Amino acid sequence: MKLERVVKDYYSSYDFKQLREETKAQYKYHIGIMLDTVVQDKRFGECDCEKVSSRMAKEAYNEWCDRGVALANHVLSASRIAINHGLNMELCLINPFLSVKRRGTKPRKVVWTREQVLKFLDVAYTEFHTRNIGLIAHMAYEWCQRLGDMRVLKWSDLDLDNKRVHIKQSKRRAEVFLPISEELASMLEDQRGAFGFQEYVAPSTRPRRGVYAPYGLTKLPKLARKVMQEAGLPDELRLSDLRRTGTTEMVDAGVDMAQIMSVTGHANPQSVKPYMKNTFASANLALNARKGIDGS
Repeated sequence: MKLERVVKDYYSSYDFKQLREETKAQYKYHIGIMLDTVVQDKRFGECDCEKVSSRMAKEAYNEWCDRGVALANHVLSASRIAINHGLNMELCLINPFLSVKRRGTKPRKVVWTREQVLKFLDVAYTEFHTRNIGLIAHMAYEWCQRLGDMRVLKWSDLDLDNKRVHIKQSKRRAEVFLPISEELASMLEDQRGAFGFQEYVAPSTRPRRGVYAPYGLTKLPKLARKVMQEAGLPDELRLSDLRRTGTTEMVDAGVDMAQIMSVTGHANPQSVKPYMKNTFASANLALNARKGIDGS
């Protein structure tokens, strides 16, 4: 059986249908990369399962790594899951991706300055076709949430009267209940006037066949990059850094770890450690707090 048929069967499976919509979209995107990969002059999707060797899988992984190790690992994970479904359903006999060893990735530590955030928002909010990109970035930064969850946020998740938002995170399934600041609430009220007729808070401003849908996984960063360039921001910045930026700001402000976790949705303090940097602000706060204790 060809790999495409196995993947198609996985998409119709109970396990896949139980996933959140955001996770489904991510899996389809990454599995699509695998299916379209050409190794030894043949597209993976058109290959018979039993004819895809471990060597071919490793060559494909190396090719994906050229596009980024993090991306390659996501493609590898999604591909393993899809082919494992084929094994369980007796559609294929082997999973060549199981023998591929992942490469380690260096954790990103890039954070935006407050000035850089404001520059991005000023440019994004200026034009109608980029306003929703600005709103997604604004929410991700203010609430310290992942872009993917902001991308698919619905009006039903918001309580603008009481200035609260309820977010069920796609990655860890954690639920967080967060306040909406006066500034952001004002932006969201304006947004409701423009886009409140459909379910998504910040969909693509260009409808597809008359339907407004969330920005695609690859479309959002590409459009955001154009806004960054217009704002004169460094190339090293990514929208995905905004969650880290907001969380680092909480650390710098001396916010208690438990309170930070109630915002970010982390269940383990160890998961928050990557956000804890040795900055002047946090050091200054610590030393001043010590002076208060010893009375000096």
